[in-house]
Amino acid sequence: MSATVGRLLLPGKVVFVTGAGSGLGRAICKCFAQEGATVIGGDVNKTAVDEVISSLRGMDNGKHLSVAVDVSSSEDVQSALNRTMEAFSKPADAVVNSAGITRDNLLFQMSEEDFDKVLSVNLKGTFLVNKIFGEAMVWHGIQGSIVNISSIVAKNGNIGQSNYAASKAGVLALSSTVAKELARHGIRVNSIIPGFIDTPMTEAVPDKVKDRIIPAIPLRRFGRPEEIAEVAAFLASDRSSYMTGAAVDVTGGLNL
Repeated sequence: MSATVGRLLLPGKVVFVTGAGSGLGRAICKCFAQEGATVIGGDVNKTAVDEVISSLRGMDNGKHLSVAVDVSSSEDVQSALNRTMEAFSKPADAVVNSAGITRDNLLFQMSEEDFDKVLSVNLKGTFLVNKIFGEAMVWHGIQGSIVNISSIVAKNGNIGQSNYAASKAGVLALSSTVAKELARHGIRVNSIIPGFIDTPMTEAVPDKVKDRIIPAIPLRRFGRPEEIAEVAAFLASDRSSYMTGAAVDVTGGLNL
């Protein structure tokens, strides 16, 4: 984007990204750093997120930070906020919630534990980050942006993903509600609805399933993580200043 418009989207912004160790989170960290942001990458896998943040060194000021965080734990999320405050003397200007897991199975074979775990990370985790970082943004007078990552299956469902679909539908409803609550503080909250994207999460999808999905996508391919990251950068930036409560499809035209 920066090469196209001639100026950076996120100059001087401090941004907290969850799920930063792989997939969409990794691409978002790289894109945001290229757009001038200082990135705090959070992930339950500290080794993975350390590697991602290390790869950003040399992009702008080199003050990027990695933190270990289990987003389903309020203590971990609060600790991530504390680390951010210690490093930058303020909470993030923008937050992207891309942490997510799958535990797929057909309804009758799905365990209660797998259902609870997916809801805990994907939905409760998004709630906790919105709550803890959002409140800090309000207290410090930051009129920033929160971007929550949902999924196309939130709207259409998907066989074997009742837990995942429910969690991501919850993210959409949560985002719409939080957008209304935080608008008076100048904090915008939007969500992205990715379609099928080439990430470690979709690598587990059998080829025969991919062969069924791709013809249903008008652009005839899975998306690239960078294509989600570019939209996230726009939503995190001041160029989307009149957008809040929006859910942006980035699906290649897919409507299962």
